[in-house]
Amino acid sequence: METRGGRRSTEGEGAPERGGAWARWRGRAWARWRGLLSRGQLAVGRSASVAGALAVLSAAWVFYQVFDAGLGESGNVPNFIIITLNALSLAGLFFLAASGLTLIFGLMRVVNMAHGSLYLLGGYIAWSLTSSLGVNWWVAVIVATLAAGVFGLAMEELFLRWNLGQDLRQALITIALSVILADQMLNVFGGTAQQVSPPDLLAGPVGLGIYDLSYPAFRLFVVGVALAVGIALWFWIQRTRFGMVVRAGIDDGAMTSALGVNVRAVFAVAFFVGSCLAGLGGAFGGTVLSLAPGQDQVFLVSSIVVVIIGGMGSLAGAAIGALLLAFVEQYSAVYLPSGFGPYSMVVTFVLVAAVLALKPTGLFGRPA
Repeated sequence: METRGGRRSTEGEGAPERGGAWARWRGRAWARWRGLLSRGQLAVGRSASVAGALAVLSAAWVFYQVFDAGLGESGNVPNFIIITLNALSLAGLFFLAASGLTLIFGLMRVVNMAHGSLYLLGGYIAWSLTSSLGVNWWVAVIVATLAAGVFGLAMEELFLRWNLGQDLRQALITIALSVILADQMLNVFGGTAQQVSPPDLLAGPVGLGIYDLSYPAFRLFVVGVALAVGIALWFWIQRTRFGMVVRAGIDDGAMTSALGVNVRAVFAVAFFVGSCLAGLGGAFGGTVLSLAPGQDQVFLVSSIVVVIIGGMGSLAGAAIGALLLAFVEQYSAVYLPSGFGPYSMVVTFVLVAAVLALKPTGLFGRPA
């Protein structure tokens, strides 16, 4: 080793040691990271395996219940067909109620916990017009839809437009409004369950052509309206200039305003449309099911579950979420083993947990 001025030179001597230490640290860090990744993948894989196993077992149990009189025989097939149609009509009703929340909460990111109150308000208005004033059902539904939209717009202008981006404050305000609305509707419309009479054109049953079965025409009409609403909303949001402005205002409101677009007015129109959809769902729900205190919270929870399952802001996800929720509710209520019927609601939360375990953003949701 060379010496300089009687001192031993150490130049380059510690480099291999430092390089070796760095290589060892990097190797340990990479091994630790791979371990974390493998454990995360294992957890997701186990969740997927459990969800898949539950789905297969559930399908096998329903299949057994349907064909319990013997494979290849009719068994409970007629009953299964009616239950399936009930699930489809309930899914249509869920989608009508949840599509408005998908637009307001999922797309605009406005936390509206009074959405269920708008649903019940629309139903009560339709019932009052048809039963007390003798108004035609079609006219009553249009009036109820617009009335819910106007009330929602007033709520947005008076309370929510000043709190954009403040989720907790929006939630507290709309919860307070929902409580006030619930009390006022109880005072005005009473606590007795009411039902809207369907129009004469759709009041009777329709023959299905198999097993001599018939099914209420209005429930099939609900499925058709839900499909039409879904297609119209998709076209409005994805293929029109207004929908492009809505999406641009959500992504970058400042830049959209700088381009000369009145973002507040655009959001107000979108909120009005979402509230109208809630009122439309209430008018249809009051005709298919019934109207009673507490139904607002039931459909609020159902709409939130549909949005969570499908993914924030996805209409296709809302449709799939409504189908999954409706089929799980109907099949679990009928085909769960004896003694488990009262716990059919738990299956809904199992569905939500399974979806979030597999995809935390929902089936069609994307990370923010």
